[in-house]
Amino acid sequence: MSARLTRNVAPGVHRLQHAYVNCYILEEEGALTIVDAAHPKTWPYLKNAITALGYEPTDVRALILTHAHFDHLGFALRARQEWGIPVYAHRADHAIAEHPYQYAHENPRLIYPIRHPAALPALLGMVGAGALQVKGLTGILDVHAGITLDVPGHPEVVFTPGHTYGHCAYFLRSASTLLSGDALVTFNPYTGAKGPQIVSGAATADSSRALASLDKLAATGAEIVLPGHGPSWRTSVESAVARALEAGPS
Repeated sequence: MSARLTRNVAPGVHRLQHAYVNCYILEEEGALTIVDAAHPKTWPYLKNAITALGYEPTDVRALILTHAHFDHLGFALRARQEWGIPVYAHRADHAIAEHPYQYAHENPRLIYPIRHPAALPALLGMVGAGALQVKGLTGILDVHAGITLDVPGHPEVVFTPGHTYGHCAYFLRSASTLLSGDALVTFNPYTGAKGPQIVSGAATADSSRALASLDKLAATGAEIVLPGHGPSWRTSVESAVARALEAGPS
């Protein structure tokens, strides 16, 4: 499955979509930050995307993670080893990064492909992109609520626990853009459902807490929402949150 680079999904932000997972490239003053690490097989597509944007790997300053689930951690270890860049995530997710397949979730995962056959293409696509071959890593740098990271794009950390206990979204104030990770998605890989929602309990640690964290997303007032799965939402974060609350858990 090939990847697709979409330039300027928001000012200074480019999206790389591969096997139903999004990662983002933040561009500022000749330097780059990568947000989320998708799959292991996303790696060559990322390098091609950086070249297509007119940059080199030496221009990448950091990799920041919304959370450490395996489908957002895919090339993280390789990026640090080959490019020598720091990797950032909330402390509560460091243990998941070290052991990518050991994480809290509310519901049994195997029932979802049976109940929701529309999700099978996504799940199979993710497996084909190496989702079951992710290597863990240690030595991650910590982020916490309310800080602005000193990396290209200067993302502000919005602590949004629920999907994982350390999930963080990132607000780009100057672009009025929110990188919501899996705190709010527009495609659910466990059901195949489209539109703003939280991810199913097959991968979410605490759906009640995830729904409560949507208020923090709405409080940013972002005009554009860029999720970890699915297309951009461009009619305000408040409208996306309202739709997600209406959809509820799954």
